[in-house]
Amino acid sequence: MQGHPRKKLNVNRASVVHQVRYAARHPERVVPYLRRTARDLWLRAKHRDHVSYYRAVMASDAGRNPEAAVGSQSHERWLALGLMQFDYLKQHGLAPEHRMLDIGCGNLRAGWRFIDYLDPGHYYGIDISPDILVSAKRTLVTYDLQPKLPYLTISGDLTFDFLPDGHFDVVHAHSVFSHSPIEVIDEALSHVGRILTPGGFFDFTFDRTEGREHHVLHEDFYYRTETLVSLAERRGLKAQFMEDWERLPHGQSKIRVTTGG
Repeated sequence: MQGHPRKKLNVNRASVVHQVRYAARHPERVVPYLRRTARDLWLRAKHRDHVSYYRAVMASDAGRNPEAAVGSQSHERWLALGLMQFDYLKQHGLAPEHRMLDIGCGNLRAGWRFIDYLDPGHYYGIDISPDILVSAKRTLVTYDLQPKLPYLTISGDLTFDFLPDGHFDVVHAHSVFSHSPIEVIDEALSHVGRILTPGGFFDFTFDRTEGREHHVLHEDFYYRTETLVSLAERRGLKAQFMEDWERLPHGQSKIRVTTGG
């Protein structure tokens, strides 16, 4: 599977020129985009901070289709993306005895596989959306995972202030920073080192650009790799771009950070 085509990595999706050309190529997507634009304007007027805004976005999306709300347009794709995340972490250090924090766990697209694999009580999922966590509980029932005693908790920020020091071997955030402004990412990187065990790691995906950093509406954010690596290093973390993730059929990129302790 090929990685990210360079032409896509240099596209500024927020530019008017790009949007006009895209609309000409995909006229069937114009009306849905206009609806998203109207929703963006309405929700930004109601919610001044990004977490509250995106919680409202998730409520809107989850009300229509919880699987689509986490980025899967079909159940088959939902299963495939969850398996991809699980297989990658298993091949890159995740073990059953590890304690795992899954940031933005959603409706457990990958989480149900992590829960099934990890020892009982070793999975902790957090999300900003109560609506998607209701769907997550349904996923637990679907896969008969109640005996694994996972923790599922709503969170209003990424300070992790309610979690203990040095507790998690693995912290994971898939398709979270792709929807986050830089100050939210910095908040997570400022605090994740405290909750990691010595030798633990934090894997996160992001929408990568090699051109100008930008966002589309207030839902999709595109960052240069060096921006996020530098941000992690300023917080005392070591950051590594995961080249082998690029070969997988997913549009985002991945960085792993460790405390170096």
